[in-house]
Amino acid sequence: MLPSRSRTSVLVFLLPPLLLYGAAVLLPIVQSLFLSFFSWDGITDLRFVGLDNYAEMFAGDDVFWTSFLNSLGYVAVCLFMQLGAALVVASLLLNLTRGRQLVKTLYLLPAVISTVAIAILFQRIYAAGSDGMLNQALAWVGLESLQQAWLSDVDTVLMAVSIPEGWRFSGLYMLIIYAALLAVPKELEEAARLDGANWWQLFTQIRFPHIRPVWATTTIMATTYALRGFDIPYLLTNGGPGQSSELLTTYMYKTAFTNTDYGYASAMSVFIVAECLIAVGLIVLLLRRKADA
Repeated sequence: MLPSRSRTSVLVFLLPPLLLYGAAVLLPIVQSLFLSFFSWDGITDLRFVGLDNYAEMFAGDDVFWTSFLNSLGYVAVCLFMQLGAALVVASLLLNLTRGRQLVKTLYLLPAVISTVAIAILFQRIYAAGSDGMLNQALAWVGLESLQQAWLSDVDTVLMAVSIPEGWRFSGLYMLIIYAALLAVPKELEEAARLDGANWWQLFTQIRFPHIRPVWATTTIMATTYALRGFDIPYLLTNGGPGQSSELLTTYMYKTAFTNTDYGYASAMSVFIVAECLIAVGLIVLLLRRKADA
């Protein structure tokens, strides 16, 4: 649809970021796929093992499946906070007349804070005994019986490491959804109100259908990022206690750089890439079916 000169200009400007993307993203994926068929400790020669790494991963490694299930729980908590809470806050901001900029700024603030600073903050929040801010808050409201070592209890540690990640990026997705809600035609909303539509009908029949493409994009972003989540869980617990907060990413990292088994770690990285692609496909298919319905 563009003139020849315009197409050339577009290609010229697209070429540098595409080359950078290929070198920083696609090339490591290809290298990981290649290494996944070998056994390598990073020093000696590569030894071809075929599909042995994948066979061990799927059939002989209980830690892998524990990490996989933990990753699914981690994703669920992150999506609830990053998309569910972001949608609620964005909807409330539409009706806020004063202090809107302050609320947006405060809600976005965690996204620009250092990951290490967030990990240190939540270590202080989750600290065991009366030193922890969360335990102190429970004591103030008379719920001392609920006090515990949140990062040392196998029943609470996964939730405890998931919440900081969900809180960290909820403001970013809130701003994206809020911008999409602002673009909904006001004439349609006013017509719906005149027809007697309540707030739920207004949201489900007018607003959400218009922001569905943006919602699909934010869902894909939040899901794939959560599936690749690493830094905060690793800094808070390093996968412990036991493997109760071990994620696929933390397990892959320790397999590569602690156990120096780069071939097996590469097989796990390939699985993570495939997992993200499958998740994106399922999200697109689900949202498309709902849109067609």
